[in-house]
Amino acid sequence: MAGFIWEFFGFRSKDKSAEAREAAQKEQCPILNERCEKTFNDGIVSGVCTLKPITSDPVICCPIRLYADDYRILRDVSVKAFGENLDLIPGREAVFAARTGGKTCIAVFGKRWGGELRLPQKSGSGGYFVDWVLAKLDTDGELLEFVAVEVQTIDTTGNYRNGYSELNSDRNVVKTTAGLNWENVSKRILPQLIYKGQVLQREEMCKKGLFFVCPQPVFERIASRLGGQDGLIRYALQPASITFLAYNHNVEKQGKDGELLPLKQTLSHSTTVYKVQEAFNNVTLPEENVYRNAIIKALRKDQTHRG
Repeated sequence: MAGFIWEFFGFRSKDKSAEAREAAQKEQCPILNERCEKTFNDGIVSGVCTLKPITSDPVICCPIRLYADDYRILRDVSVKAFGENLDLIPGREAVFAARTGGKTCIAVFGKRWGGELRLPQKSGSGGYFVDWVLAKLDTDGELLEFVAVEVQTIDTTGNYRNGYSELNSDRNVVKTTAGLNWENVSKRILPQLIYKGQVLQREEMCKKGLFFVCPQPVFERIASRLGGQDGLIRYALQPASITFLAYNHNVEKQGKDGELLPLKQTLSHSTTVYKVQEAFNNVTLPEENVYRNAIIKALRKDQTHRG
């Protein structure tokens, strides 16, 4: 596989503005206004937000990129889950905010907010982190209900070190050997999604289930692995819900150089963990005797060569 670095330290790779150069020089993530977390194996900060495969559109590969527009995705989840645009308050400050403000609010638990909350594994040791928990509190700071939010992009394969070097030196965009690890959809993303969804649907105060936020191309791969979006029948929000929210770059609002490209929501689709699990387990098999036929074909080919 091969592709190009499409966004570098938050800015489009073709952006040669002072802002884009300064972000790269300072190794700064303009989404969070902190040092970029993505590094190569030797610890050098890579700054890669989005890759563009040769034959397809750009794909966001850094989860932080999805927190653009001041964590818009969390506001989108809150409105869909709770039906109103409530204030998002860091988890451990939310009770005080609700009581002093005299209004309902959302306590946010997640990295840089109120800390991540761990889901225990069945064995009791270890567990999965849920990226975000949004908890609705009443005016007394009491818990009314909550939802969990998982944010996933896609891992990369190959190497984009040469692309990093060219961009870092003079903003030159060159082809790299980097690709996208779509195998993780089946190996890691979907099994964790099903497990977390099953755990959450047993929670009496998790009334709207799990929200899964990802780039549009990642959702398309997930839907393809599950036999197509049409097989994931829509359901109203419920404790067993899995709601897919997909996002892409809003290229229609592409501004001048020195400005970050905003995101747009491209899909909102609610189904159930049962439908996802059923589709995941429904493996499409090839015709019978494919191994036998391959062996016979190979044997005949070998005999032909010897003759």
